[in-house]
Amino acid sequence: MAYSLTLATISFLLAVIWGPPLIALLKRNRIGQIIRVEGPQEHQGKMGTPTMGGFMIIVPVFVLTVAANLIQIISSTPSGRSLLELLGVTREFFVGRSVIVPLFALVAFGLFGALDDYLSVRPRKNGVRGLLAREQFPIQFIIAGIIAAVLYFGPPELNSVAVPTIRERIVIGPLWLPIAILVIVAMVNAVNLTDGLDGLAGTTSAVAYSAYGVIAVLQGQGFLGTFCFTMVGAILAFLWFNAFPADMFMGGTGSVALGGTLGTVALMTGQWLLLPIIGVIFVAEAGSVMLQVLYFKRTHGKRLFKMSPLHNHFVLIGWSEMHISQRFWLVSILGAMFGITLALL
Repeated sequence: MAYSLTLATISFLLAVIWGPPLIALLKRNRIGQIIRVEGPQEHQGKMGTPTMGGFMIIVPVFVLTVAANLIQIISSTPSGRSLLELLGVTREFFVGRSVIVPLFALVAFGLFGALDDYLSVRPRKNGVRGLLAREQFPIQFIIAGIIAAVLYFGPPELNSVAVPTIRERIVIGPLWLPIAILVIVAMVNAVNLTDGLDGLAGTTSAVAYSAYGVIAVLQGQGFLGTFCFTMVGAILAFLWFNAFPADMFMGGTGSVALGGTLGTVALMTGQWLLLPIIGVIFVAEAGSVMLQVLYFKRTHGKRLFKMSPLHNHFVLIGWSEMHISQRFWLVSILGAMFGITLALL
């Protein structure tokens, strides 16, 4: 845990240093947020704020994770082993484990989100901004399929499910593959929908990664716990610049990467049944969109919420942006605490 928290602190410092140059780069290239005309009027003032800030999270996490893996190589030499022992890091910390899968999820989904962001601010010749749904979902399913396949054919503990109060994980066989793909794709879109207010997606993601980091450490998956806390450090640094009023948005570069990676981490702990609890805000946001569409169709034009996702409903009934973000954040903390409790049963 000490090693994990140390990397989290380093991740925060690297990201904070990387923040101002990234903002300047985005401004220089006019990579600014596009606000939908049909969205809440309060959001119109955010037009042009630098987006694609997810790179502020992805870059330091990638650098630190690769560096941590290099330690495994160094530890194979006698001199390297003695140095690592002085640092309190043993070879057993890494043996039989790898962060390649969550790192792949972070980078792959991050680049996918970046493409969508870029096409939003640099529309194609036909005027279409961003990737269309029929373009997005096949790519999401392909990336999720690769991740699920690697986990499925890996160690048995990575393709099972943990059920509260049952000691042994349950191996569900080939059925795990489609479930894993759906979990990852669902989290990609849920976190992306949550990214609509300053600080909202960042705070709730930091809480969710902290919860799964604790769960991973308690399971003895130090490598995964370290990865989660490294993510938390970078996300907190991003929030330094994303706090209301935001100097930068994460865009799909960040939200898609955070969602896909969170789903991957949950699968690797086996505690993916707890995602609706630990990620309660993400589920509520995505659920509000589905309920809105279903209700609209069933009632021939009536609306269940004033606007979806859920945070827009609260904006339109008069809640301030800061109140919504902070209250959602508090709910996410309660969900994370309850989720960790269930994981210990």
